[in-house]
Amino acid sequence: MSVDPHQNDELAGTEQPFVSHLIELRDRLLKSVYGIAAAFALLCFYPGPTHLYDLLAQPLVEALPLGTKLIAVGIVTPFLIPLKVALLAALGVSLPWVLYQIWAFVAPGLYNHEKKLVLPLVVSSSLLFYVGVAFCYFIVFKTAFAAIVKASPGTVIVSPDIEAYLNFVVTMFLAFGVTFEVPVAVVVLARMRVVSVAQLKQWRSYFLVGAAAVSGIVTPPDPTSMIALLIPMYLLYEVGILAAAMFIKHTQAPAEDEKATQP
Repeated sequence: MSVDPHQNDELAGTEQPFVSHLIELRDRLLKSVYGIAAAFALLCFYPGPTHLYDLLAQPLVEALPLGTKLIAVGIVTPFLIPLKVALLAALGVSLPWVLYQIWAFVAPGLYNHEKKLVLPLVVSSSLLFYVGVAFCYFIVFKTAFAAIVKASPGTVIVSPDIEAYLNFVVTMFLAFGVTFEVPVAVVVLARMRVVSVAQLKQWRSYFLVGAAAVSGIVTPPDPTSMIALLIPMYLLYEVGILAAAMFIKHTQAPAEDEKATQP
């Protein structure tokens, strides 16, 4: 008696020609671009590029001596830099929409147990990135800029260029946003069986040393900023260990479940 190999396959009948996949990919990319463009147009209308830059520069301006402002070296810099800020803000605002398009493209090719893993990771990774950026803006910048201005020589007037400030801020946002993805990285490595939960627990001290090194590199040269990143990184590592155990338990394939129940 012959057995149909696709009888118990969740993806049976969902195969599509290669051209159909390309068309689907193109449509998803266009929808992502449209979402970013719509967010950019909305931000240009309200609150406007110049107001967005003022908001971005507020932590530094508050740390500068009263009446001191940032400077613009280039001729067209005062016009282009606020537009760049609006575009970057549009990318950040539309991140959930872009991630949804990625999810909608790959979801038909995933098994049910894989969907249980991917969708929570997509949502949590975007939320953690936002938390990292907010943490950098509201906490790290406030302490770091005050320390930097205070440490500057008395003969120096601190008036940073607006383009240099934007480049610094974007670098810091990316550094903190990616750093706050530690739980996601831990869960993925554990679920792929690159490391076990027991090994992650044993490597706590090594991670603490590595986190201290990363904090010293990506943060401004003051102890407060370094500690402000080091503590959340270590706490997020512990959260990742707890989340990894839960994900491994609830995202196993049916075959893995059968092996786990066998004596």
